[in-house]
Amino acid sequence: MRTSHELQNALMARGRRQRGRNVDGILLLDKPPGLSSNEALQRVKRLFGAAKAGHTGSLDPIATGVLPLCFGEATKFSQFLLNSDKRYLTEIKLGVRTDSGDADGQVLEEKPVPDLDLEDIEEALEAFRGEIDQIPSMFSAIKHQGQPLYKLARQGIEVERESRRVMIFENRLERFEGDRIELFIHCSKGTYVRTIAEDLGAALGCGAHVVALRRLSVGPFGSDAIHTLPALEAVRDGGGHAALDALLLPVESAVMQWPEVVISEASTWFMQKGQPVQIAHAPTDGQVRLVERVTSAPGEPEQRRFFGVGEVLDDGRIAPRRLVAR
Repeated sequence: MRTSHELQNALMARGRRQRGRNVDGILLLDKPPGLSSNEALQRVKRLFGAAKAGHTGSLDPIATGVLPLCFGEATKFSQFLLNSDKRYLTEIKLGVRTDSGDADGQVLEEKPVPDLDLEDIEEALEAFRGEIDQIPSMFSAIKHQGQPLYKLARQGIEVERESRRVMIFENRLERFEGDRIELFIHCSKGTYVRTIAEDLGAALGCGAHVVALRRLSVGPFGSDAIHTLPALEAVRDGGGHAALDALLLPVESAVMQWPEVVISEASTWFMQKGQPVQIAHAPTDGQVRLVERVTSAPGEPEQRRFFGVGEVLDDGRIAPRRLVAR
């Protein structure tokens, strides 16, 4: 028989497990300036009263724009959004170099801006298109021996960082006026816009830093259906959790761009055991979105539901990689 102390501990543990409600789906937040991605996440999580939530890649406090937040089962698929391409609109100030590479940092150096024209800028931008090598900023969230680099940087500690290969699909000059440059950048995962600004400033001989950054898209998600924090608060106040839940995108929207493979209920049994299965007419390679065919009553249309994602093996079978809870 349990002692009263053991019962109390068990009840407390159960309360921790049940804290918050089960919510599944993806919310596209328009992150405001001045908040870290985690601070924005925690505010939205509290609005929803959700038990489990995570974001899909940090935006700097100075940055705004598309920040997908994953709730419940959607957190299983957040990695695929982390690995997605991103699009940004950024404003860069020439002539000033900061320790963080953006306007939140301390000024390290100021130089006069050379007499530049559009041709000079375009020529310099050529070095920041296609595959390039980047050395991440000390103010990035990359970890060194378990510590984020930005925490070390704030202590005045600098460590050696390895360069990373990233892809800049497009780096388009939108505006050049005085000491300000505005760029549209479409890039691969792991690209640091602040590093592009710093390196561009060095190439132009005057230094530079980011003064504004807005993320326009993450993978399949654009900025046409994003929600601000004040708008979410108004929805909550007007309709409660049910009204907020109506704003969520389905879990599978994170991988909607992947080929769909329809599997039978029998195949789902094997996949739930972690076993790959042979599916007729499936793609021959790559990652796929798994949709389960559900038995319907006579005369009713066939029902389908998202089951998870899989990967095509060399022998043509599809192995489960991430599955939703049944």
